[in-house]
Amino acid sequence: MAIANELWTQARVVATPPPPSAPASASKPVGPRSFRGDIEGMRAVAVLLVLLGHAGVPYLSAGFVGVDVFFVISGFLITGLLLEELDQRGRLSLATFYARRAKRLLPAAATVLVATLVLTYFFLPRGRWSTTAWDVVASACYAMNWRMAGQSVDYVAANSAPSIAQHFWSLAVEEQFYLVWPLLLLALGWFARRRGRGHRGLYLLGLALIAVPSFAWALYVSPTDPSAYYVTTTRMWELALGGAVAVTAVRSSRSPRLVAVPLAWAGLLAVGASAVLIGSTAGFPGYAALGPTLGTAAVIAFGPAAGRAGPALLLGRQPLRYVGGISYSLYLWHWPVLIAAQAQFGDLGVGAALVVVAVSTIPAALTYHLVENPVRRSPTLTDQPAVALRVGAVCTGAAALAGLAFQLAIPSADGPTPASSVIMGQVPGASTQASPPSAPGAAALGSSPRTSPAGRPVDRVDSITPNPATAARDAPLFQATKSCHVSLESATPQVCVYGKEDSKTRIALVGDSHADHWVPAMLRAAETNGWRLATYTKGGCPFLTAEILENDRPYTSCTEWNRKVREGLLGGNRPDLLIVTNAEYPVRGEPGRSAMAREMRKTWSGMVAEKIPVVVLRDTPLHLKDVAECVSKNPKRLTKCANPREEALGRGGGPAQEEAADGLAGVRLVDLNDWICPADRCAPVIGGVLVWRDAHHLTATYSATLAGPLGKALKPVIAGL
Repeated sequence: MAIANELWTQARVVATPPPPSAPASASKPVGPRSFRGDIEGMRAVAVLLVLLGHAGVPYLSAGFVGVDVFFVISGFLITGLLLEELDQRGRLSLATFYARRAKRLLPAAATVLVATLVLTYFFLPRGRWSTTAWDVVASACYAMNWRMAGQSVDYVAANSAPSIAQHFWSLAVEEQFYLVWPLLLLALGWFARRRGRGHRGLYLLGLALIAVPSFAWALYVSPTDPSAYYVTTTRMWELALGGAVAVTAVRSSRSPRLVAVPLAWAGLLAVGASAVLIGSTAGFPGYAALGPTLGTAAVIAFGPAAGRAGPALLLGRQPLRYVGGISYSLYLWHWPVLIAAQAQFGDLGVGAALVVVAVSTIPAALTYHLVENPVRRSPTLTDQPAVALRVGAVCTGAAALAGLAFQLAIPSADGPTPASSVIMGQVPGASTQASPPSAPGAAALGSSPRTSPAGRPVDRVDSITPNPATAARDAPLFQATKSCHVSLESATPQVCVYGKEDSKTRIALVGDSHADHWVPAMLRAAETNGWRLATYTKGGCPFLTAEILENDRPYTSCTEWNRKVREGLLGGNRPDLLIVTNAEYPVRGEPGRSAMAREMRKTWSGMVAEKIPVVVLRDTPLHLKDVAECVSKNPKRLTKCANPREEALGRGGGPAQEEAADGLAGVRLVDLNDWICPADRCAPVIGGVLVWRDAHHLTATYSATLAGPLGKALKPVIAGL
């Protein structure tokens, strides 16, 4: 989920703050060097929205709009300082500008990033260590937003536990923007002086050159592309909006009070209403982002003219002003502390999460007073920009090196892919094949899995294959020349063929990652029985004629992929038997299990009408926590990771599949969950093999041990073809 933001007081003023009881007056225009208590209060509103949203407070579904508030504030403050320097000196010192940002931001960021690695070591499962190390490196280099964007369209990464450093994405967006904006401002100022034209109009033109394309791009990509939430190109318009408010600050501060007061209050109301009414990040930062951004712009623009009758009446008072002052450190600290607490204690209720967030104010306040302020107020760093830049470089380098050192110190957590996950025959033409796993897995259950002692949860086992710390990578491997499992953004089917090429029995396996995790079992069954197996799988995409939603967005690439797969199945790649399975998904326009069941039934009926019989592998149990992580944390108390069978089977795609297949001619439902969760509570380890690599995917190792039961279930169907 998206997370928030940031930087805040590089532009924080040098003027002495007025007492809390005296909000900004409307008697005179307020310049960028005047203290704005209402802006400090808006920072507090922004960070509190983020914190409360992350704590899961009810009726605050869009606390993430605090990020948008921060972007507008930052654009206003930083642009105001740049304009002031240009007006007073006629030029802009880039070295001084970046030195100010370096000393304001980098020491606190480096402190939190190093502390994040410490929290990771003590509280996070080993399976997350390697990813966290690279996240810290990306955050230190202000590239975390692009890393998050890439992961948002990666099915495995998108469904993994949230990164403990993911909130650094917003800081990355800002710093990337400020690599461009000062240079453009400098060029526009030079052009204005040469032409003898007014500067302000050119500055607005420059901001429009950034904002208009950025907003247009956001409108175009955000409805369908989840990466749009994180990328700089869709976010620059928000910072540019704040810059436009700074350019027009003098004029807006002279607005009639009768106009300014309702507009400023309407702006604050728009921010609050957006946090309550917006349901998800889908469409962000497009039209939906106009509420919090324009609202923030209105508060900033008309606050001075509104005076005591405006939002400053509330925003300019303590303790909001203090929270706004520490908002940068509070934003940096709250998320790592919250993630560490969740890793240690499990899912937190709202009350517990609020307590954790409140506790994070302690390191935030200490960082503000002991790191931020001493560095920011240092006379040496203020008078010598080169020294400040070196300090910033040291902070960045130290954080990045700490991440790299952490990565190098944990080779076992990032070692080679477990040999057990190299599934037999997945590289056609190879001279050797992987050996079957030494642990029996499902074979330990015998012919009566529901009554077998081997399926009951126990606290300890002699050994576990694969290593739970690396189990996330124990997935089916693909052919050397191409990936057989299609990514979220691709609509091009990748057909991979296994088993006996010239077999008279041609089987197609189609579906999402839950179909893909059956590939090891299907492959071994195909080789044993002389079948030809072709696989068509795509992340988060069931075999369905209807369009589904992915992260509340229309999953257009899935719809197109399905169309192409159907064309292939009904054309030259026609199978004798179609095997399908999938998780549960919301159907566009009509979410809910019944709609999913209806659309599956419609899709399967269409294939049966084309003389292609269908076998539905009932979906596997869905757990509410990562089983591999749980086993990694509790190797001597494995029963803590055993979840009730009926609850796990009641979630996921299984119930809808049962409803869809009921009484449908030409469709056979095959349920192998007795070999996956045989007891009343699902054992995480069966026959020495870890069953799950996360909350809902089988390890490739365990899947391979299901070949026997799967082959036995399919033989009667194939015999009747």
